[in-house]
Amino acid sequence: MVSPLGSPSTSLLWVVFLGLSTLATPSRAQLELHVPAGLVRVLATEGGEVVLPAWYTLQGEVASAQPWETPLVIWFLEQKGEDLKQVLAYINGVLSGKPEASLVYTMPSRNVSMRLKDLREKDSGFYRCSVNIQDSSGTNRGHSSKTLELNVLVPPAPPSCHLLGVPRVGANVTLMCQSPRSKPTAQYQWEGPPPSSKIFFAPVADVIRGSLRLTNLSTSMSGVYICTAHNAVGSAQCNVTLEVSTGPGAAVVAGAVVGTLVGFVLLAGLILLYQRRGKALEEPANDIKEDAVAPRTLTWPKGSDTISKNGTLSSVTSARALQPPHSPSRPAALTPTPSLSSQALSSPRLPRTDGAPPQPIHWICVE
Repeated sequence: MVSPLGSPSTSLLWVVFLGLSTLATPSRAQLELHVPAGLVRVLATEGGEVVLPAWYTLQGEVASAQPWETPLVIWFLEQKGEDLKQVLAYINGVLSGKPEASLVYTMPSRNVSMRLKDLREKDSGFYRCSVNIQDSSGTNRGHSSKTLELNVLVPPAPPSCHLLGVPRVGANVTLMCQSPRSKPTAQYQWEGPPPSSKIFFAPVADVIRGSLRLTNLSTSMSGVYICTAHNAVGSAQCNVTLEVSTGPGAAVVAGAVVGTLVGFVLLAGLILLYQRRGKALEEPANDIKEDAVAPRTLTWPKGSDTISKNGTLSSVTSARALQPPHSPSRPAALTPTPSLSSQALSSPRLPRTDGAPPQPIHWICVE
């Protein structure tokens, strides 16, 4: 395995390569490392694989490798703000490096292209290939290096779609679509529901923010709206169902419910206040003072009526005239029960006078 970047062995190896390239005198020009003409950046997709092409030639020699050639090949990764990392090395016939890295051709070969598998976005960076050649006598035949930039692109992750607003007739709503991850940044396209499907463009649709604004809704605008997030290496979709309602919006319904509840509370409060005021007015009328004087009552005369022996009533006199009481009546005095004779022939009710004693009443009955 390749030693981690910054370890003594890696640093020493890099110094050796620089030293060999410095020691190569005129013979240094005999080695030249090549990459495809005009190729400075290689694009790849996350999860896929890529080949970084490179090969070398020796001036005045045949194109194929010679038995006496002993190549030393190292691929490095340089990323902004980080130290140099060793990705793959072929030294003294031994190949080492990351599991995802390998040489395309079996060594010895003048084609030193490297293959990278299971790419991740973090694999992006500048890859430098360095080659040193020695002959069988140990003479350095030259050193050369080339750099290629690898940019690992990420297709849009499945976006999420949602609706902002209340979809009722005459209202306005906004459909939103956003992918959580993509490289380069995804752009968005909205498509209306069938049968009259159409693509929405600016200013209604925002290809950067992923929004679609629908105004003055009607029931014919109901349906499934599809959003496509896409970039140079892939695309993904999501959808949202729009159901335009003809009834009042949720906010209106909620307001009506709240208003009704408030009305009930106020009505209950008024009823309770009215009941309390009624009780407060009744209590003074029902109170009985302990020192109150009972009303004056009249007493009936006892056994003053006489009946003649022949059964005729000659005269009826009140032997005991009603007389004013000599002392205040007792509270709550009961009315006495008249005698049997008075019950048989009731006397008419006497008129009530204040202050003067009642006069005797005479009855005359003639056969």
